[in-house]
Amino acid sequence: MLVSLNWLNKYVDISHISPEELAERITKSGIEVERIEYIGEANPDVIVGYVESCEKHPNADKLKVCHVDIGQDETLQIVCGAPNVAKGQKVIVAKPGATLPGNIKIKKVTLRGVESNGMICSLQELGIDEKYIPSEYADGIYIFPDDVHVGERVESLLNLDDVVLEFDLTPNRADSLSMLGVAYEVAAILDQPLRLPEVSVNEIDEEAKHYVNVTVESTDLCSYYGAFIVKNVDIKPSPLWMQHFLMAAGIRPINNVVDITNYVLLEYGQPLHAFDYDRLNSKDILVRRAIEGEKIETLDNVERQLTNEDLVITNGKEPIALAGVMGGANTEVHDGTTNILLEAAYFDPGSVRKTVKKTGLRSEASTRFEKGVDPNRVRQAGVRACQLLEKYANAQVLKGVVEYDKLDRSEKTVVINTDNINKRLGSEMTSEEIAHILKKLRFDYEQENKEFTVHVPTRRGDITIFEDMLEEVARIYGYDHLPYTLPKHFSQVGALTNRQQLIRKLRTFLQGAGLMEARTYALTKEKYATRFLSPEIQAINPHPISVQKPMTEDHQYLRLSLIPELLKSVAYNKARNEYDLAFYELGNIFISKEEVITKQPAEELRLSGALTGEWVDHKWQGASKQVDFFVVKGILEGLFQYLQLPIEYKASKLPQMHPGRCATIYMNNEPIGFLGQIHPLVQKEMDLKETYVFDLNAEAILDAHTHHATYEPIPKYPSIERDVAFILDEDVLAGDVKSLIEKIGSPLVKAVHIFDVYSGEHLPKGKKSVAYNLVYQDPNKTLKDDEVDISFKDIIEQVNKTFDAYVRS
Repeated sequence: MLVSLNWLNKYVDISHISPEELAERITKSGIEVERIEYIGEANPDVIVGYVESCEKHPNADKLKVCHVDIGQDETLQIVCGAPNVAKGQKVIVAKPGATLPGNIKIKKVTLRGVESNGMICSLQELGIDEKYIPSEYADGIYIFPDDVHVGERVESLLNLDDVVLEFDLTPNRADSLSMLGVAYEVAAILDQPLRLPEVSVNEIDEEAKHYVNVTVESTDLCSYYGAFIVKNVDIKPSPLWMQHFLMAAGIRPINNVVDITNYVLLEYGQPLHAFDYDRLNSKDILVRRAIEGEKIETLDNVERQLTNEDLVITNGKEPIALAGVMGGANTEVHDGTTNILLEAAYFDPGSVRKTVKKTGLRSEASTRFEKGVDPNRVRQAGVRACQLLEKYANAQVLKGVVEYDKLDRSEKTVVINTDNINKRLGSEMTSEEIAHILKKLRFDYEQENKEFTVHVPTRRGDITIFEDMLEEVARIYGYDHLPYTLPKHFSQVGALTNRQQLIRKLRTFLQGAGLMEARTYALTKEKYATRFLSPEIQAINPHPISVQKPMTEDHQYLRLSLIPELLKSVAYNKARNEYDLAFYELGNIFISKEEVITKQPAEELRLSGALTGEWVDHKWQGASKQVDFFVVKGILEGLFQYLQLPIEYKASKLPQMHPGRCATIYMNNEPIGFLGQIHPLVQKEMDLKETYVFDLNAEAILDAHTHHATYEPIPKYPSIERDVAFILDEDVLAGDVKSLIEKIGSPLVKAVHIFDVYSGEHLPKGKKSVAYNLVYQDPNKTLKDDEVDISFKDIIEQVNKTFDAYVRS
């Protein structure tokens, strides 16, 4: 929710408090202010000018020479290159001496031989963000309506002195999805009077019921539908102040009718929809479920096929709107519209949510219907819109509203007690203080000694029980004023368990190896729910678990792997020009074998990582190394060596992984994870470069670790090295040969390293050369060459025999 402080100031006096202090007060009361944005900068040398003449530049085809009246009998000659500048316009003028955003200083200059004294400005040149600019002025100068005064400063006209607060609302605070809801909140926080808009409409003698009949067939999905009839509408731009309030809220102005419905949507939190009455071709409005396979072309010019789960507004025959989501193109308000049917309705949140999920048509209106609107504001919002249409569209409002009304407008009642509140909060509030808080919240109540019977207004649908009211009292009282104490009768010196210490060691090792820790959502989208499952997880055949009320479609399923969301983080960073990335995450996955969940899923700790880009980049030394399979394998080998756990790697083919660059990891002959490159098709789908991942069962690692400190003395006697290169069949795994060498050479062979692989010229077809370095050492004596030679010869014979190999000469 974007909140314009200039708009908010119409309802609550906030002139005495800075935007930063207000944001802090609101955040401390329970609604997080995520961002503060100043729309523009004040500049006394930027004013309104009138273009008295506009002639073609004598020496340039794309420039024009304008004479601009800036008031006080002063006229400036300005050379302008905007394509839409013309005589008779009122425009933004930066006088010589003005400084525009970006430290652009305006001064007298000569352009192609013609003197220019100032600048006719676009909104972009005043530092206004593209999202706040009407589409018709995106590529040229801004043109004021005729009622502005020449010489007037532009800050208030263009809302440049406004500040926008961005709220990060929790799902229960639907009341703050409206400016009036925010006004109630801020008035309570600041203990200020509330100025609600005065609404009155001058209706003409004609009655709306003669023009429309309303029938609701699906009463379970629509408990209120009101139709207002407005005649002789004059379609034109909305007033300047309204345009700028809408832009500050992130909505582009279109025309006065559409802007008024959007304005009331933001003011009251109640979506409205305006139909071109003459395009209805009917007096009937029928609200029903769609017929299976029925079609409608929505305002975005897309034809959509409907199911009987969709609620539609019809003209008695065909759909003219998707209820609560989007109107139909066949009844859209346009420049030639003269008569309007204005809809104010209450639609079932679940029905709207299903349609949004299926169509992807999420909007400001659907967001409010999904979370629930105030039933007492539905009709009020329609009346408010009629008032504004009468004032700013010269409309005639017909008498009455044709409506179907089975809407429950009853208020919830919650009983609270001073002693119970103090017991829960540890506070010492008096009943008088609680009464004052209720008055600030504008909640009606009856008081009997320390007990309050509170009547919760319908705008606060999130308050139904004592605990809800307790939170209201606490946050308005101020969390900072609550006492803080240590728990009684309990004191213990804190210490980390072995498990906690080992988890810290895992993090320390990976960070030391060059990886950064990531924290991703435990919820993911349906498409990712069964991707990148480790072999031991696949063997269980788990069912992805869907939450009943997901925040978004992208956060609907509990994860069975950490990798999909890690890859999303990599893709997010890559899109922002960060290409060398190495992330790891320690987090839980959620496993259940049940198709219909009846018990809590099992949680398992996993350790996963995702790496891409350059691993080594030493430009001075000319050294560069891209992340590859062996970089990731080396990190894991170092980790398991650090933990002193025996591990095996076996080549494997796993879903979503590159078929030739993937290995399953085994501990005690049981799979505990995998590593490798993600499949090129998945890389393309997620817009990634070559990316490698690993996934480990952290529970198995933690259980297998002994937690015993070990020590190996430094060898007193020297080691001896031998190198050998075997010619092997291409399908022979180098790791199998290495394992055999270690087995045969034990105990003298202390280490075996693969240092070269070659295939191609001078080798038979289907063969490869793999070179091994063997390190011999005896802890009790100096080895003799004869002893090493005997062992080395035995190793060569056994490898040749086992793998049909021979030594490369």
